[in-house]
Amino acid sequence: MALNPDNYGLRLFVRYLVLCLIALIFIFPLVFMINSSFKPDSQLLADTSSLRAFLPVGDISFNNYFGAFRRAPVGLFVLNSVLVTGTTVLLSLLICSLAAFSFAFLRWKGRDVVLSIVIATLIIPFETIAIPLLLLVSKLPWIGLDGLHWGWLNTYRVQIIPWIADGLTIFLFVQYFKGLPGELIEASRAEGASWWQVYYRVVMPLSGPVLATAAILKFLVMYNQYLWPLIVVQQENYRPVMVGLGYFFQLNVAWGEVMAYLTLITVPVLIFYLFLQRAFIASIASTGVKG
Repeated sequence: MALNPDNYGLRLFVRYLVLCLIALIFIFPLVFMINSSFKPDSQLLADTSSLRAFLPVGDISFNNYFGAFRRAPVGLFVLNSVLVTGTTVLLSLLICSLAAFSFAFLRWKGRDVVLSIVIATLIIPFETIAIPLLLLVSKLPWIGLDGLHWGWLNTYRVQIIPWIADGLTIFLFVQYFKGLPGELIEASRAEGASWWQVYYRVVMPLSGPVLATAAILKFLVMYNQYLWPLIVVQQENYRPVMVGLGYFFQLNVAWGEVMAYLTLITVPVLIFYLFLQRAFIASIASTGVKG
């Protein structure tokens, strides 16, 4: 049956109109945040209840940004978050991909049971294990260059190591690995390749989309961490950006400085996503095709 060009054009117009409206809903908070970061508090509060909150300001002022840097060590907080997040993402991709490779390709007793337990951890809220985990890491020893230390509090490692492995990342890798052609694995093994060689020479070069997806999700989770760093880090030198947000709600709240701070800490997330967006979209497309 031939499609009516008029009906097809109308449906296409409605589809794009709906998509544009959805995009605007998600973009509005970002526009409001950036726009408000250049306004004095008096104008910001006056414009909040009108469409002027989303319109470009008349005279651009960077006073809020200067005030944000005076109120808190913004650069240090961003550096801490990028360091913790980047290290966690890299270690997580390595550890979780190795675990998923074992679940997807190797045969060992209890494999399915262990995988089910790993996936079941997704339903456990972090708040229920935060205190037990705090007691654990506060008693763990650490062998440093200058000897044995007790307790991991107020360190980078206490923010990194508990988050290296997680059920969601392992699950993503397992599902992707199972979708790879089995003939490639069998041919590699038939030619004498070890399982380690299959992992880094065959499987991982084909795993760009899932690597990007897992990296973006892990980056967002780690960069937005608040509860865990709040209870394990008391020293300013190790605090991430979300804990640093508390500096702006002491005594008088300057909303312009808050918006400036939020704008600054959003930049690393946007850069990271833009860097991996093609692989992320490719992952979504490949998942849709397989479905």
